[in-house]
Amino acid sequence: MLPLNVRSLLEKQQYRIVGRHSAVKVCYWTRQRLTRGRACYKELWYGNVQSHRCMQMTPFLGCNYRCTYCWRIHSGDRPGYVWQEYPAEVSGLDEPAYIVEEAVRMRRLLLIGYKANPMVDPKLFEEALKPSMVTFSLTGEPTLYPRLGELIGEARKRGMVTYLVTNGSMPEVLEGLNPLPDQLYVSIQASNEEVFKRVARPLVKDAWQRLLRSLELLPGFKGVKRLLRITMVKGVNDSDAEGYSKLISVANPDYVEVKAYEWVGESQSRLPKDAMPWMSDVVSFSEKIAKSSGYLKRGEFEPSGVVLLSKT
Repeated sequence: MLPLNVRSLLEKQQYRIVGRHSAVKVCYWTRQRLTRGRACYKELWYGNVQSHRCMQMTPFLGCNYRCTYCWRIHSGDRPGYVWQEYPAEVSGLDEPAYIVEEAVRMRRLLLIGYKANPMVDPKLFEEALKPSMVTFSLTGEPTLYPRLGELIGEARKRGMVTYLVTNGSMPEVLEGLNPLPDQLYVSIQASNEEVFKRVARPLVKDAWQRLLRSLELLPGFKGVKRLLRITMVKGVNDSDAEGYSKLISVANPDYVEVKAYEWVGESQSRLPKDAMPWMSDVVSFSEKIAKSSGYLKRGEFEPSGVVLLSKT
């Protein structure tokens, strides 16, 4: 699926390729929890998260968006790094059980060096080797893996809480998911179609309509924590609080995260550094969204540049 030079680049960035189309990487907050005792905002806000036991992975390395703020490399970002990203050319799909087991194994190999680190509590290290949750995010669009429901089921069999982060481009997949994840994020790149196309740069013509359909489906998902995530790029998609509020009213999520774009990875070649908002910018804009939508501001976490809004 990936050319050797792209695969090599990802491995240098501490990704580990799982089978033919998946990948795993140790999350920044897993490392922080082990070495400094600092927890991810998800652990602080949602209760079912242990930062050192969260496995961040993707079941599909391709994506049908080319978001300007994305940290990952897109085909053509660098000379010579070109491949067919979407629709991806995959010679056969890996089994869900294999993906979960191999991701756990490779994550253990990535973590093994922490055992000798004097800053790491041995008990936390041993716990970290046995993930209690999996976040289907990392890189690529997880709903492009056709057996996503089975993958969620395999993670559940192993006692893992499941988080799914999607760009909302595959509403038919979300509609047919069985089982559903414990927590479902839908990312919103903009408040209207014109800005959306500039930010997301989708490879599918009806991407905006597909996103709207995913938002319409969200209220029907019962027994699931439903979230919208707005990644705020300064001077690009950080206006029109009322437009975002209209999308929120369609989706009726339990929570909304307003999160700062971070000037990291390949996004540095697409956006200027001053496109990264200050925390004060995120707080100010999230308060405008809260006022317009009727949601309440429930938390701020400056290390991740994120503000939490909730219905109650």
